[in-house]
Amino acid sequence: MLTTKIIGTRITEARKKTGISQADLSEQLFISPQAVGKWERGESLPDIITLHRLADILKVDLNYFASGAVPNSTTDTEKVSLIEPTDEKSDKAKRLDWNMSNGNWVDADFSEMNNLHDRLSASNMKNCKFNGSDLSGLLLKSNNIDHCDFSHSMIHDCQFQRSNIANNSFKQAALNGSSFTSSYVYGCDFTGADLTDVSMKNGGFTGTKGKAATPEHNTIADAIWKRTSFVNSQLADLIIKGTIEDCAFESCSFTRVVFQDCTIKNTFFKHNNLKRVQFINCKVDRLTYEFLKIGKADLSGVEMMA
Repeated sequence: MLTTKIIGTRITEARKKTGISQADLSEQLFISPQAVGKWERGESLPDIITLHRLADILKVDLNYFASGAVPNSTTDTEKVSLIEPTDEKSDKAKRLDWNMSNGNWVDADFSEMNNLHDRLSASNMKNCKFNGSDLSGLLLKSNNIDHCDFSHSMIHDCQFQRSNIANNSFKQAALNGSSFTSSYVYGCDFTGADLTDVSMKNGGFTGTKGKAATPEHNTIADAIWKRTSFVNSQLADLIIKGTIEDCAFESCSFTRVVFQDCTIKNTFFKHNNLKRVQFINCKVDRLTYEFLKIGKADLSGVEMMA
């Protein structure tokens, strides 16, 4: 019986036989390495357009993914078609392969959009609506994203690289597994967002640019902070509230950052100067307390949990 696990195994075997790494394959498909990993583990499936591209890159027939064949084999013992028979014209008509890269998108409503096939790089997006869209697995390079609304969107396993992300709403958005590399995020609303496994490296994460942290603009409340990590990042003008668990802050700079009414568990602080970080009515476990003490944090507003 054909399963996602079987197809994932086929992808893995063909990729290794071709000598391509997951990272190389993800670059050729313009998707994240995490998405390739999910396919190979049988946790998700590429859509039919991506399967065609996979077959070309891995030099196999499309039916290879549903058979017991090996790459470039002339025999195919378990032929199972992955697409329904159709004539060429109708097949092309069904394939919506829009390339939104290198575009200037202003005041557009893209709500509930999906199937972008990872083509949304080097674009200017301003005052656009992406409410309720599924943007999972996108690779976004060199974008300017300003005053856009991503509320209630699925933004799993995306890569934001060298992008400017300003004044956007990510309310109730699911950003699980997404990464921000050499990108600057400021003035954005992450109220209720899921930041599980989100990572930021060599970038900035700030509130309203150039303004001190005030509850009216810069509070991040009710967000899910779990295994969220910041490395070599600038954090500024933020008020953070809620539960922070299994997170990491390494070699970061903090300017006018306030942790207020927080419960902080098993969170790693390394090579940070925490003298300017303010903790108000926070509860921490012993391990986190020790990291804060080593970082010379003011612990007057910190209570260690039993």
